[in-house]
Amino acid sequence: MTEIAWARAAALYLPLMAAVLSGLLTARRSRQFAALLLSFLWAAVTLLAVQRLNQLEGWWTFPDAGVSLCGMPLELYLGWVILWGVVPQIAVSRLKIGWVLAIFALVDLILMPLCNSVVQLQPAWLLGETLCVGLVLLPAICLARWTEQGIHLKARAALQTVTAGLLLLFVVPEIVFVLRPGDGWTPLLKLPRWQLQLSLQAVFLLALPGVAAVMEFATRGGGTPIPYDPPKRLVSSGIYRYLANPMQASCTLVMVCWAGLLHNGWLVSAAAMSVIYSAGIADWDERRDLRLRFGDQWQEYRAQVRNWFPRWRPFHTGTPATLYIAASCSPCSELRQWLESRNPIGLEIVDAERLPRGTIRRMRYRPQDGSGSVDEVRALGRALEHLHLLWAIAGAAMRIPLIWHGIQLVMDASGLGPRSIPASSCITEGGPPEEGEIPQGKAAVLVSASTPNDR
Repeated sequence: MTEIAWARAAALYLPLMAAVLSGLLTARRSRQFAALLLSFLWAAVTLLAVQRLNQLEGWWTFPDAGVSLCGMPLELYLGWVILWGVVPQIAVSRLKIGWVLAIFALVDLILMPLCNSVVQLQPAWLLGETLCVGLVLLPAICLARWTEQGIHLKARAALQTVTAGLLLLFVVPEIVFVLRPGDGWTPLLKLPRWQLQLSLQAVFLLALPGVAAVMEFATRGGGTPIPYDPPKRLVSSGIYRYLANPMQASCTLVMVCWAGLLHNGWLVSAAAMSVIYSAGIADWDERRDLRLRFGDQWQEYRAQVRNWFPRWRPFHTGTPATLYIAASCSPCSELRQWLESRNPIGLEIVDAERLPRGTIRRMRYRPQDGSGSVDEVRALGRALEHLHLLWAIAGAAMRIPLIWHGIQLVMDASGLGPRSIPASSCITEGGPPEEGEIPQGKAAVLVSASTPNDR
């Protein structure tokens, strides 16, 4: 074997041996497998993305890449992913994140110059190394640690969403390009700017139900899409009012659209395999698991909501959710009339003045279980999910972080910001009511928009 061959073998097998030995010498921990899986996937997709940037910036080169992904030797790529995505999560899991980051960054700084037979460093290589540490190593460590400890649910759900997006839209095509060489990214990059922008917007719209489903898992279910880190409560709100597997359906549509934009039929095959897996193994396993965990509640939901064909009107059962809108606010009253005219299902619209003075300054949505109330634009987004499928998708988009912040900023600048709401005159004796409790009296106004479910 040549020196390069030995170096490549060492780049793969030394991290692999370190991971195996660490696993044998340390006790197994709860949720460890889910943590390792997510950390490995994050390192795999982000390292490949950084390598694409490296091809543009020239931080390092590989003199004889051989079998490679994005120009990186396959052995070096897999070894690097194991070294950063697996070994830290097993070998030094008891250390604080800062120490783990420092140790493995230092190891990389030492090893990179020593591997000059397989990687040649350029003058600005430390810039690329810093980017790798910040985008690959640090999030991988955090994602694994947070998953194992069950903390920072929204942050790890967001990282999982980014991982899935990069895997579908970047890593899978790169693998296909290696196995079936062709035009690669050229068909997409050669589009006129306006067509490229419209194409990316179309992909975003198709991905929106999947993103909304991940948000719903985190905010309502208390879990993530990973089977080893599932929601603790049955999720039948948001986009799940219309479709039982929005993530799988969304991924399939995105892959088909992406295949069309790249003029690559093999990506359609990947989408087909996703459908076969989802409709077969995954569906059977999910049905069994959810039936055991949620029983009759799950059976009632699945009797009315299908996997691949969405409902037009939302599924609802049990007590309605509540939307508080101020009757003393003219724009709010107009919005209320607009919502009521569309006969929302499972939603009660209540005067905000029914709540104690000073407890509400914006529109508020209160779910049927009373937990996770939201104000501002997100409350309107939640209300829209009670109308029909298209409004529910629009409402989901309005609740995505940064998007809802931007919409709220525009509304506030337009004079629709927070305001003091006077208490109702019927709140006189016995103290103010609790949130969601509607006092009795002539001044009390309660509009029920709940209607039976469409079958």
